Amino acid sequence: MYDDVTVVTGGGGFIGGHLVAHLLDQGRRVRAVDRKPLSEWYQVHADVDNRSLDLREREACETTVEGASTIYNLAADMGGMGFIENNKALCMLSVLINTNLLIAAQQAGVGRYFFSSSACVYAADKQVSIDLTALKEEDAYPAMAEDGYGWEKLFSERMCRHFLEDFGLTTRVARYHNVYGEHGTFEGGREKAPAAICRKIIEAQLAGHRQIDVWGDGEQTRSFMYISDCIEGTSKIMESDITEPINLGSSELVSINQLVDIVEEIAGVRVKRNYLLDAPVGVRGRNSDNTLIRKYLDWEPSVSLKDGLERTYRWIYDEMQSKMSTAH
Repeated sequence: MYDDVTVVTGGGGFIGGHLVAHLLDQGRRVRAVDRKPLSEWYQVHADVDNRSLDLREREACETTVEGASTIYNLAADMGGMGFIENNKALCMLSVLINTNLLIAAQQAGVGRYFFSSSACVYAADKQVSIDLTALKEEDAYPAMAEDGYGWEKLFSERMCRHFLEDFGLTTRVARYHNVYGEHGTFEGGREKAPAAICRKIIEAQLAGHRQIDVWGDGEQTRSFMYISDCIEGTSKIMESDITEPINLGSSELVSINQLVDIVEEIAGVRVKRNYLLDAPVGVRGRNSDNTLIRKYLDWEPSVSLKDGLERTYRWIYDEMQSKMSTAH
């Protein structure tokens, strides 16, 4: 059993909940912190110091890091493309979390600090085609990040770098590429494409109308990383000697139409697609170049999109069935 405390901020969120479970499996003492009340956390684990605190406030960060040797900062106000494009100021206010947490961590003598960045830091002019070249880490500069959310992540990456250089705080930064899986958001406006498509096809199935709305023309391309790969990669990066921001994402590129094809196959149905051309879609194409992570760790995400979506679809289906049963 570890004597010191490992902190997971954003511990009530999708990735945070899975990371807390992973750390518990390792026998670690875990403190999970999230702004949401405990009743709204995606997963609540026993034997964890669970706290509802607003980490945009300096005092909350100071109490969060007490007795901690390791911090995983996953806390941010974010969601899928619909949320990001319509809440730029809210997304940027997450800079307060990382700023205050870094100061508190440095003052408390924390040993290691992980920051979850995003592929949204990458320059928009490198993502204008569906036939894109996969994004290398250096493609974040010259900077032209996703407005709002991407700029906050890029600025926070730089803060981590300078806290390492100026104060000796050991910082690690991973750029997440579209993480999906069970125990995540699938409705309400913050969900990402894999969960949204699963939900829409399940709704079409259960209602019998066999049609769904697809944002954009469906030709935009992305890669999607299953949650178990995200957690494994996060742990490996945290424990590594990698000092620069590094991609953490699948390199399996698909169009949104292909994503719908896969979910249709899992569900055993075909649906009519209504393309909403004025909906938020983000960049035209984005994929992860994994050359660097393979070089440093001899590893990269390996769960296929079909396998991950199958598990995600089953979980969302069960959740929606359960809600319908409760409603009746």
